[in-house]
Amino acid sequence: MQYDSAAGLPVGAGPGLRDIVSEAAGFPRLIRTIVRNLIEAWPAEVYREGLVEARFIGRRTVFVSDPVLIRSLLVDQAALLGREEFLTRSLSPVLGKGILTSDGERWRHQRRIATPVFRHDRIRAFVPAMRAVATETRTRWAAKGPAQVDMLSEMMRTTFDIIVATMMSGESGLETARFGRAMNTYLDQATWKMALSLLGAPAWTPHPGSVRGAAAARYLRGTISRAIASRRASGRCGDDLLGLMLQAHDPETGEGMPDASLVDNLLTFIAAGHETTAIVLAWTFWLLSEHPEVEARVLTEIGAACQPGQGPNLEALTYTRQVVMEVMRLYPPAPLIVRKTLSEVRLGSTRIPAGRSVHVPVYAVHRHARLWAQPERFDPGRFDPARSAGRDRYAYLPFGAGPRVCIGMNFALTECLAILAELLPAFRAVRAAPSRPETRFKVTLRPHGGVTMTLSPRGQPAP
Repeated sequence: MQYDSAAGLPVGAGPGLRDIVSEAAGFPRLIRTIVRNLIEAWPAEVYREGLVEARFIGRRTVFVSDPVLIRSLLVDQAALLGREEFLTRSLSPVLGKGILTSDGERWRHQRRIATPVFRHDRIRAFVPAMRAVATETRTRWAAKGPAQVDMLSEMMRTTFDIIVATMMSGESGLETARFGRAMNTYLDQATWKMALSLLGAPAWTPHPGSVRGAAAARYLRGTISRAIASRRASGRCGDDLLGLMLQAHDPETGEGMPDASLVDNLLTFIAAGHETTAIVLAWTFWLLSEHPEVEARVLTEIGAACQPGQGPNLEALTYTRQVVMEVMRLYPPAPLIVRKTLSEVRLGSTRIPAGRSVHVPVYAVHRHARLWAQPERFDPGRFDPARSAGRDRYAYLPFGAGPRVCIGMNFALTECLAILAELLPAFRAVRAAPSRPETRFKVTLRPHGGVTMTLSPRGQPAP
């Protein structure tokens, strides 16, 4: 199926005068749509069809929503794909050429070094630090008494503190609050860079927030550079993520990661592991408030999993994990996978030439009419092993797929469980508005305006 998502016109063999005139006339609307919410520009067919060819934001694009074709693209033909410029241009000023923004041998070398750092046993060793930060959040909430909060901001603070505690523990030069604000400042304006790149504007084009974003990028990279230099000078590696990365080596070449790449990848882990996890947690609190029967089952499971003096056994929180997985189905924090074909790719009977944009619209795949019964409904039971046994693995992609699957997947899931196990039994969170917040694609899939909820200690009525 071929469709012009920008102008509502059929796609011909190539752009003609009508296409050019239509795109020029619609330029202000296009840039508003991209900056406001890129998902609104997707063809409606991506929620119903398996393969959609569209003229999207001025370029021929292929949208892939069929799980069989997604596997073919991201797994079987992964070597024929590269990164899209609009993604790298929007993130490279902060993330440099790390795992998220690099291709080819540079990416493979960094991935080989970093993968062992995220082994299950090492992530398990971070659980006490995760619990300690969640306990600090619980104490902070208790001091407020019953109060209205933005749950997204609360979870952003908690997940950022966990990142600091597990990645760069004991670094005295790191101003946590300032660093978090700088990261948010950069990400807030990155959508403009994405929009201008999609529309073909040069990289130097000024845009709202560009000066603040550039200053934030300099501060973030300088802070991490100084932390690495300080750790090297001390002769102490430590067992946090920074220490593990300093000790890690490529198993094929024996080489370690140079400092510039360490800066790139530590910032990648912070950016990818901070906001995305906070978004999932904020939505989890909201959806549990909407579904008290699910919340009651989660609380019962957490109580049954408690160990004397140690908190709940996270491995036993199987239903709570299903809840988190269903939240990520409805609201995947990374709602789009973008690639560019480096050589011709075949998806079924369709040939896609080199140089073509190929998008996997994760948000649409997770709400696809052919893949999910009642796709808009919140139902953690979808991920019960008996019900999910026959589901195609590539119908669910919150962490991507193939060789570029998110390296921090298990870290994020463990973090979510540790935070929920600490906070849910202590506090009741009630929706402060009758309807869910609007979702917008702003590099991540954010709830627009935050997630306002009323907190009260369990056993006390909400104010």
